[in-house]
Amino acid sequence: MQNNHFCQPLLPASIAIILDEREESILLTKRLDVPIWVLPGGGIEPGETPEEAVIREVEEETGLIVTIVRKTAEYLPNNHLAAFTHVFICQILSGCIKNTNETAEAKFFPKEHLPLAIFPPHVLWIQESLANSKLIKRKLTEISYLNVLKYFLSHPRHVLSYLTTRKRKR
Repeated sequence: MQNNHFCQPLLPASIAIILDEREESILLTKRLDVPIWVLPGGGIEPGETPEEAVIREVEEETGLIVTIVRKTAEYLPNNHLAAFTHVFICQILSGCIKNTNETAEAKFFPKEHLPLAIFPPHVLWIQESLANSKLIKRKLTEISYLNVLKYFLSHPRHVLSYLTTRKRKR
């Protein structure tokens, strides 16, 4: 029997929102595999807590050592396109921003002027996290088959690059 890589569930994820010292700009990374800007973060490895994962992922993707200020959200998957996702606001402790084997670029963007080529759900997650002091717990309705189709029609190379990368990682 053939193994279908695209139907396997995604690992839970931990994502960081890192603000500059004046809390005016947000750190984003440009992925190597898909040329879009995203919040730093990634999959939680077996035996790792969401908090450990976000700190590890930020260092792997940006070279920065961070501490968690607070957990802002828990997003539950609504389908097989998404994974349970933890979102944290983090603060930089040390290090310098550098490109890594996972990122083409990392830099701060003003909150009001995020790049056009940003992963669309991340814009909403930033807005929700900064506007709410209480933990957000909701379904990931913004990651839907219809939204992926719309994104694919406008950015087919991004979606194909992502699917190719995901298949290689399995």
